[in-house]
Amino acid sequence: MGVDGKRIAITGGFGTLGASVVQVARAAGAHVVAIDRADAAPQALKDAGVHAVGGVDLSDADGARKAIDAAVQALGGLDALVNIAGAFRWETLAGGSVDTWDLLYRINVRTAVCASKAALPHLRQSKAGRIVNIGANAASKAAAGMGAYAASKAGVMRLTEALAEELKDANITVNAILPSIIDTPPNRADMPKADFDKWVKPEQLADVILFLVSDRASAITGALLPVTGRV
Repeated sequence: MGVDGKRIAITGGFGTLGASVVQVARAAGAHVVAIDRADAAPQALKDAGVHAVGGVDLSDADGARKAIDAAVQALGGLDALVNIAGAFRWETLAGGSVDTWDLLYRINVRTAVCASKAALPHLRQSKAGRIVNIGANAASKAAAGMGAYAASKAGVMRLTEALAEELKDANITVNAILPSIIDTPPNRADMPKADFDKWVKPEQLADVILFLVSDRASAITGALLPVTGRV
């Protein structure tokens, strides 16, 4: 997969997608630290001996810096940051709370901003630094009830583009993938009549993320890559 020996920090690393990326990356020979707001890593990551940094509020700049520094210490450096930490809410404007807009901005955009800022000094020391963000295909055109979520994920997309331009001369690429519906247990529970075979699998997203981390993707930066399955 081209990530053998890469040192990767993964935020949201205890969740379904994050844990999948952690496991696929480790299987491909990468050295990984999982960072998450939850205090304890899932048992599968514990059993695999994954180095975990829990109890982190990545929307707090100081908290993000301490977490990234801990990851760098464990890894002996940093080659890539994968910003997976995020959240989803479905709310109409009429029936929802204005506070949801602030909440999703904080969880989806600010976490990526703080983690990326904290990682930059370390990524500049890598021979080929990488940042991969998680946007959303739904942010291209928001549906009813998706305004706050789409706005926050659009913010991630604009962050990706701006940071890619900022770092063009620093040998650091910045890209984002744009998933559709991810095949997770909560999504299956929320949409039990859906055709799950059409959804994109966490392992499929992990493969694309790790391609963007690899040296083979050195010519790609500022890209917003849809990974939508057959939705």
